[in-house]
Amino acid sequence: MQVAEDYNAWASAYDTVMNKTRDLEGVALRDMLGALSFRSVLEAGCGTGKNTSFFVDRAEHVLSVDFSAAMLAQAKEKIKSEKVEFKQADLMHAWTFLDRQVDLISFSLVLEHIPDLSTIFKNAYNTLNPGGYLYLGELHPFKQYAGSKARFETASGETRVLDCFTHHVSDYFNAAVKAGFICESLQEWFDDDAVHLPRVLTIVFRKPK
Repeated sequence: MQVAEDYNAWASAYDTVMNKTRDLEGVALRDMLGALSFRSVLEAGCGTGKNTSFFVDRAEHVLSVDFSAAMLAQAKEKIKSEKVEFKQADLMHAWTFLDRQVDLISFSLVLEHIPDLSTIFKNAYNTLNPGGYLYLGELHPFKQYAGSKARFETASGETRVLDCFTHHVSDYFNAAVKAGFICESLQEWFDDDAVHLPRVLTIVFRKPK
């Protein structure tokens, strides 16, 4: 899978290069979820673990999965906690990596790489405990309309643009509602020096009790 190969190539530099979307989504996640605590969390697409430490402080158990072996290696090196279990898995396949239901599922800059939202939200709904939360933080569709995509520069100076799919705000909302979720909150996040296009979209859904 080309996206996994690209993230493998990006992994060693992912935390150190300037990335406004990565950084703003991290701020947004902490703001949206900071008042909550959970017994168990599925971090779906953990990358290098930029949000894993946040979940460790708020949960008894965190399962952090990613399809990139190199990104997972960075996360394992960074996060040393008995609360965390790391697994390599592809979210577009059956979710056989789980052996329990969870109280929170998070998607951070993940769903732009997944063409079929309906299956993802169905899997998430079936995986959550009643009353559980689903968080998503994505590059805002408005930025995608303007041509923004996940990209990075390799050590040789080559710019790689990752395969991405444009999901409208209504796509996220409708796929979640069709799966059975209730929308708890929606927020758009802007760069400090820009007021025209939001950079990040965050939505929190909840599974009814």
